[in-house]
Amino acid sequence: MFIDKYISGAEPVRGKILLVDDQVVNIKILHQLLQDDYDIYMARDGNQAIEMCKKVNPDLVLLDIEMPILNGFDVCAHLKNDPDTQEVAVIFVSGHFDEDKEVRGFQLGAVDFIHKPINPVITKARIKNQIRLKLNTDLLRTIALIDGLTGVANRRQFEQVLPVSWSQCAREKQPLTIILLDIDFFKHFNDTYGHTEGDVCLRLVAQKINDTVNRPYDLVARFGGEEFICILPNTDLIGGTYVAQQIVDSIVSLKIPHINSSISAFVTISAGVSSVVPEYDMSSTTLIEEADKQLYIAKDRGRNRVLGSQIQATLNE
Repeated sequence: MFIDKYISGAEPVRGKILLVDDQVVNIKILHQLLQDDYDIYMARDGNQAIEMCKKVNPDLVLLDIEMPILNGFDVCAHLKNDPDTQEVAVIFVSGHFDEDKEVRGFQLGAVDFIHKPINPVITKARIKNQIRLKLNTDLLRTIALIDGLTGVANRRQFEQVLPVSWSQCAREKQPLTIILLDIDFFKHFNDTYGHTEGDVCLRLVAQKINDTVNRPYDLVARFGGEEFICILPNTDLIGGTYVAQQIVDSIVSLKIPHINSSISAFVTISAGVSSVVPEYDMSSTTLIEEADKQLYIAKDRGRNRVLGSQIQATLNE
C-alpha cells in the first residue's frame, strides 16, 4: 500500500460531497454551485444518505435538517456511530438560525452550519475549508500507518487490519493466510555495503513484495527490521504458498548484489506461511506464531525457500 496520490506532483485529489435534501430544488442549487470543483453525489432522504455514505465514502455531507422519516440529526448520529462512516465530515444545512439546534448539531459531531438561502461565496469558502481539512486529516492518518522507509504499511496498520480480516473470515468461514518474510543474511549485507545501501535494499524488496501481493484487500506491512508480513484473506494454504514462492522468486530476479551471502550472489528472502479458517474463540496471534515457526524452519533448511503449515481449529478448542 503506497501513498502515491499524496506525493508532490501527483494529480490533486477532488473531494467527494454528498448532498442530502428532500427538496430537489435545494439539491440543484448546491449541485450547480459545487460541480466544477468536487465530485457530487445526491440523496433524497436519510436512509438513502446512509447507504450512499457507505457506498461512496464522501469527504463531506451537506445535510438538510428537516426531512421526513429520518431527519438530519438522526442521520448524523447514525453516521458518527458507525466505524465505517464516523470520519465523514458533516455540515448541516438549515432554513433558519436556531441556537439550540446548532448546539445539538455540534454535539452530534457536525463541523459547521450553512443557512438557507445560501450565500454562494460564504458557502463555497466554508466547504473549501472543510474539504481541505478533511483531506489533510486523511493524509496524516494514512502517513501514521505507513512505514516511512519502505512506503508499505507499518506494524501499527498490520495490527489494526489483522483482527478485521480475522473476524470477516470467521464470519464467512473462509481461510485466512499469513506470510512472514525475512531477508537472508541482511546483517552481512549492511556490514558489507553500509546502512544507506541497506535502506535502498529494503525499499526495493518492499516494492517488489507489494507489486506481487496486489489484490486490493491484501496487506503488505513491514513487521520490523528486515521482516515483512502479508495478510491474505480468503486464501488457503496452497494459494498462500504460491504467492510466497512468487515473492521469493521475484526478490532473486531483482539481482541485488550480496557478495557475503553464503547461498547466492544476490539478495534472497525466506518465507513462512500459515493458514487457518478462523473461529471467534481462537487468537489471531496463533497464525503469526505458526508463520514464524515455518520461517525459522525455512531458514534452518537453507534459506531462499518457502515452508507452510495448516492450522486446525481443533488445536485451540
